[in-house]
Amino acid sequence: MTTDSKDTLVLVTGGTGFIAQYCMLALLKDGYRVRTTIRSAGREDEVRAHLKAGGVDAGDQLSFAIADLDHDKGWAEAAAGCTYVMHGASPTPSGDQTREEDWIEPAVNGNLRVLRAARDAGVSRVVLTSAFGAIGVGHGPDHRRPFDETDWSNLEGNVAPYQKSKTLSERAAWEFIAREGKGMELSAVNPVAVYGPVLGADYSHSIRLIANMMKGQPGCVNVNSCCVDVRDVADLHMRCMTDPAAAGERFLATVGDSLWMVEVAELLRQRLGAAAAKVSTDVWPDEQVRIAGETNAQLKAVVPLLNYDMNATGEKAERLLGWAPRSREEAIVACAESLVRLQLV
Repeated sequence: MTTDSKDTLVLVTGGTGFIAQYCMLALLKDGYRVRTTIRSAGREDEVRAHLKAGGVDAGDQLSFAIADLDHDKGWAEAAAGCTYVMHGASPTPSGDQTREEDWIEPAVNGNLRVLRAARDAGVSRVVLTSAFGAIGVGHGPDHRRPFDETDWSNLEGNVAPYQKSKTLSERAAWEFIAREGKGMELSAVNPVAVYGPVLGADYSHSIRLIANMMKGQPGCVNVNSCCVDVRDVADLHMRCMTDPAAAGERFLATVGDSLWMVEVAELLRQRLGAAAAKVSTDVWPDEQVRIAGETNAQLKAVVPLLNYDMNATGEKAERLLGWAPRSREEAIVACAESLVRLQLV
């Protein structure tokens, strides 16, 4: 996409992430040099193996930096010499970390840490991987659909801590650019549920939804979502990195209308035949989900989304940047087929 890519170094944060690895594949295939951050050196071999599974033996075109979003150490070195940054790393609380601040503070401070390091290193543009969770949750049924990039999640509504953290951290990024960016540009990509081929056993929450269906999860909840292929999310990041029209803009990464989970289940059964024999097309009653959510943390997070219209549009990226994503069906089927191929279901 650029003529000087061989001399251009790009920092991709969170190198063990699903989207980050596909961004690295796109960059490496286009001739860029890539540096990625990981929290421990022990995961370098895993990242290289995933990239090789995606068709790229990175060699010395790829380098690693040790950095953690919770600490300043390592970020200046990670950003040094980089022309662009793709920042998708986001801390995910685990164990007993269930308070909102355990989600929000690391997400906000992590974004600011990366942006400061990028600015001080003379980076020209940062592409931030945000989320649909920063756009389309917490709204009542009277709010217009489909959601677009002018929308922000309503934090006065019923919003889960993760979605709140994505909203506040993206807002903080835009505020930083306005007040302290010193001319550095920002573009944001807001993906919906991300499917497509997995590269290994460490995969994202969205992929887990498909894997659980394939493993025989006993039914579907009344939740709908738009979806997108991870390869197209990476392509949109590439466009946001280099296209002048992307500066100062946010873009929803989504294709087609939203699908109910039972529609996803039906698609899997139609397209994968015997491999999807365990997929259930039963639908759990909402009240059953609410009751189960009182003791099950995963279902508790689902309750606010029951029968909530999450339809969104990717028209802006298609119109402004020439983005041409695969169909939602192709994204879902490619995901399931890869899980079968890698014997992960």
